[in-house]
Parts: sequence; C-alpha cells; structure tokens
Amino acid sequence: MRSGRRLGDLLGHRLGPRFGWLWGAYGTSALGTWLAFGAFPLIAIRVLHAGPAEVAALSSVGAAVGAAAAVPLGPWVEFRRKRPVLIAMDLVRFAALLTIPAAFALGVLTFLHLLLVSVVVAAADITFRAASGAYLKTLLPAEDLLVANARFESTAWTTTIIGPPLGGAAIGLLGPVATVVVDAVSYLLSALGIRATGGHEPRPGRRKAARMRAGDLLDGWRYILADTTLRPLFFNTALFNGLVMAAEPLLAVLMLGRLGFAPWQYGLAFAAPSIGGLLGSRLARPLATRFGQHQVLVTAGALRAIWPVGLAFLGPGTGGLLLVMGVEFGLIFCCGVFNPVYTTCRLERTATDRVTRTLSAWAVTTKAMTALLTAVWGVLGVLLGPRTAIGLAGVLLLVTPLLLPRRAAAAPLSEPEPTPSPT
Repeated sequence: MRSGRRLGDLLGHRLGPRFGWLWGAYGTSALGTWLAFGAFPLIAIRVLHAGPAEVAALSSVGAAVGAAAAVPLGPWVEFRRKRPVLIAMDLVRFAALLTIPAAFALGVLTFLHLLLVSVVVAAADITFRAASGAYLKTLLPAEDLLVANARFESTAWTTTIIGPPLGGAAIGLLGPVATVVVDAVSYLLSALGIRATGGHEPRPGRRKAARMRAGDLLDGWRYILADTTLRPLFFNTALFNGLVMAAEPLLAVLMLGRLGFAPWQYGLAFAAPSIGGLLGSRLARPLATRFGQHQVLVTAGALRAIWPVGLAFLGPGTGGLLLVMGVEFGLIFCCGVFNPVYTTCRLERTATDRVTRTLSAWAVTTKAMTALLTAVWGVLGVLLGPRTAIGLAGVLLLVTPLLLPRRAAAAPLSEPEPTPSPT
C-alpha cells in the first residue's frame, strides 16, 4: 500500500482526464500568446509606421478599454454554464486576431483596427479568466485546487521561457503578422480542448431579477470588500502588480538606451529568470502542506516585494546584466510560490455562485491599476529620470506586504463538492 502511494506521488497527483484537457487547452493558448509577444507593437511600428505615443496607446488604452468592456460580462456570465462561455471567448479571440492578417493581406490594415482588436482580446481575456476559475471550482474538489493552480502556474512560466525566443525567431523569419496567426490558431485549439472536457456542468442558480441592474455590476467588488481575507489580498495584488508593471517600460528605456544593452541581452535578462517561476510553482504545494497556506502566502508575498528596489542600482556591462537576472530570478521565484497559493485561497474564500463576478472585478481592477500606474510612472520617468522612478516604485513595493492578510482565514462556508473526475 505504501509503495503504491509513493509511486502515485512520484508520478504526480492525478486530477482526471477532464482537467487534463483543460490544462492542455491553457498551455496551448499560453504558448501561442508568448510566441506572439510584442507582435502588436512591432506591427504598429514596422507596418503602420506608428510613433511612440501610438504604440503606448496600443498597450495602455487597449487594456483599459477592454477592462471597462468586461465589467458587465462578469454578472452576465455568472448565471450561465461556464464551459460554453470559455469556448465562446476562445473563438472570439481567434476570430478577432485573424482579422489582422486578413486586413494586412488586403492592404487595409490600420492603427484603429489594431486598437479595436486589442480591446476585444483584452475583454475576452478577462471574461475567460473569470469563467475559468468558476469552471475549475466545479470540476475539482477543494483539496485539489492548489495542485491544479500550481500546474497552471508552472505551465505559465514554462511557456514564458520558451515562447518569446521562438516567437522572436519566427518574427525574424516570417514577420510579426505570422505570429498573430499562430496566436489565433492557439485559441482555436484551446476551444477544441475545452470542448473535449465533456462531462456534466451543473446549471447555475437563476437570477432573482429578470434583467441586469446597474447595481449588479458592482457585486464582485462588494463581495471582495466585505471579506476580511479577500479585501487585503485584493489591494495587495492590485498595487503590487501595478507597481511592478509600471517600472518595466522605464527599465527598457534605461537598459536599451542609456546603458547600451543589446536587445538580445534585454530579452535574456527576463527570459532566463523565468526558470525561477517554474521552480517556485513546483514548491508551492509542498510548502503549503508543511507550513500552511497562510504562512506561505504571507512569507512569499513579503519576500517578492524586496527584490525590485535592486533595479535602481543597475549599471552597464556584464555586472548590470547579472544584477537584473538575479533580481528577476528572486522576484519570479517568490511569485511562483505565491501565485498558486493566493489563487487557491481566493477560490476557496469565494462562494460558487460569486466566483465569476469576483474574479472579473479582480481582473478589471488589476488591469486598470496597471494602466494608471504605468501612465503615472511614465510622467515620473520624464521628471525624475528612469533610474529614480524605478527606485521609487521599488521603495513603494516594500510597503505592499502590510496589505497582506494578518490572520489565517476562517474556514469558508461549506459547499457541495463536485464529483471528482475518474483517474
């Protein structure tokens, strides 16, 4: 009996074929996204001859408007089966992205077209993420959620490691439009994988009101702010992610401009440390089992905040490159441990009939905060210089651990567990 259990641990905790299809779909679309990383700005610059302001708008305005467009979708999706929604969002992204190579082939591609596609993809991405969390909670019992989220996190970092180099090579050989085609096809394959999960998904409870009211749009935020565990996590992750992402453009300006790093060095500085995310995600479950989820959440959440301030001391040459790689490795490793535990805690704390609205509100806020802080730090970079602005973001990140939950969460209200998939 013990030998069989040890063999099962060695081979990995089995979550059933339905989760396998969902996991495969996630990995396929994630790889496609990373293969096409940077394709939109490159198309804007090389094909449409866009300037810096237009390229900045493509990333910030597209994400912000997409987040706003996703706000009413959360309450709407909550009371519908999630698997058809996931398939629909994949097909929407597939169709939207395919319009770019089609317009390019016909010679009618415009910057406005790129911007509209970025909005549609951003809104569909938020809706997909919110619905996938709710679907996962119906697919697996509570004790398997951390295992599943750790596998998703591990897959995310794996595709981060291999995607951009392969995508860069493809862009060099075939051009950025070709990688958009690959990204589009990855969403089609993801839709087919989700369809293959099969099984019976329970029908969500019906709404009390026949029509959606304006107040319903705020349900996700109300639920988050009323929960003593979700509320600090919400503010912590929104501020942390926003500050980290806000410093990234300034770091690119500093490395590729004043310090004279080559583009391949800049790419290596962020691709290689992603191995830390892979290692961290593999350790998340064993650490949570030994020390408890709350202890791991607080410790990893605090440790991830101490690294970015080191980027303010970046210098030229090999030493500077190693500094960036060391800082990014430490940051990504801690995030690799933190993210699966935090994602699991969020799912466990959220009632099944509130998951989509809660995750949608969370994603909308995170994207909006990132867009806002990126704009603010762009101004600070001009006024103070990139290095000082990066250092200021690092100092503010040191405060974010104060927003983590101080006490272990009380046990959530008991809910009927989904029937585990056969192994």
